[in-house]
Amino acid sequence: MSGSWCVGMRLVRFDDDRLGLLNDGSIVDVTDRLGLRTNDPLKEYCRNSLDAREYEDEEPDYDLEEVAIESPVRRPGKVIAAPLNYEKHVEEALADKDIVTDEWFTIEDKGYFLKAPSSVAGPEDGIELPFNDRRVDHEIELGFVIGSDIKDIDAEDVWDEILGYTILLDVSVRGDQDRSNRKSYDTFTIIGPCVATPDEVEDPHDLEMELQLNGETRQQENTGGMIYSCADVVEYASIGTTIEAGDVVTTGTPAGVSAITGGDVIDAEIENVGSMTVEVSERDVAFQDINVQKSQQDN
Repeated sequence: MSGSWCVGMRLVRFDDDRLGLLNDGSIVDVTDRLGLRTNDPLKEYCRNSLDAREYEDEEPDYDLEEVAIESPVRRPGKVIAAPLNYEKHVEEALADKDIVTDEWFTIEDKGYFLKAPSSVAGPEDGIELPFNDRRVDHEIELGFVIGSDIKDIDAEDVWDEILGYTILLDVSVRGDQDRSNRKSYDTFTIIGPCVATPDEVEDPHDLEMELQLNGETRQQENTGGMIYSCADVVEYASIGTTIEAGDVVTTGTPAGVSAITGGDVIDAEIENVGSMTVEVSERDVAFQDINVQKSQQDN
């Protein structure tokens, strides 16, 4: 992997809810310039239809190394996720019952699923595994942030409503629990390092995507392998449900998922979007022990 950060116009949240433009390793702070006042400045940016481009050529306020990069959206109202959206991942999931306990299903069969907003964290927060006796997998995905409120939208109209694209790690406990349960623990939705606007990304269905675990490539595929496009996912999700400005949509993972444990390091990169390094830690708690304790209390 190149290990490079974003180049060009990229929106980042940093240092306790500041919003900036990331360009060639430096940041222009647009928080005060745009009059942003909330602790979730990118959502405020969306809701007020603001445009930071006029500040793109300003002198940088910070070097990247001087700040702490946070998840672009602090607390999206919803994280909307597409299940099993790459053919090769479908094949590996059907072959490994630890990944999928049911038969393969599509968005049209059972719809999207939701992840808890409280599971969202930034790359520097790291992933904390809640149990030490359950398999937990990494999943790299192309995510994007919706820029305005939409409902019952046709796929061809979705593109004008996307603020920009980001990397999302959909961390997943394996088992037969409800999917949203298994994927909603704290730090199980790592988003970052930035939101790259559509003009920087060009074609979101022609981006090389790679995840390395401890320096070894585990997932590598072009986003052109999606079964349902970014616009398809939004069209389906918007049926009867308002998708709000600042909501995050994620598009499924390619083949190559594998288990992570405490001490692991994940490097994730998506072409024209950026790259991030995420460390994994582990709590000294067993899921089985929690079940036993609950059983004893019930008795």
